[in-house]
Amino acid sequence: MKSTVSISEGQNNFPALIRAAESGRVVTVTRHDAPVACVMSYERMAAVAETLELMANPELVQAISDHKAGRTVFGELDDIPE
Repeated sequence: MKSTVSISEGQNNFPALIRAAESGRVVTVTRHDAPVACVMSYERMAAVAETLELMANPELVQAISDHKAGRTVFGELDDIPE
């Protein structure tokens, strides 16, 4: 299946559209050549939603930035208070 299909192509080839999504592909659906939707697997959408949720956490974004800049301090598990 192509990576972009019109609504009518998607309707006529719905099983192939779903198989493409299940295999990891994202298929863009268009109306009059303008994108209106994307079809992707549930697993991929769940991963996208989880990433968006994590990236909305400013403390996590700062921790990632600090780690990339080499400012992460590693310790021992025993150092963590119970």
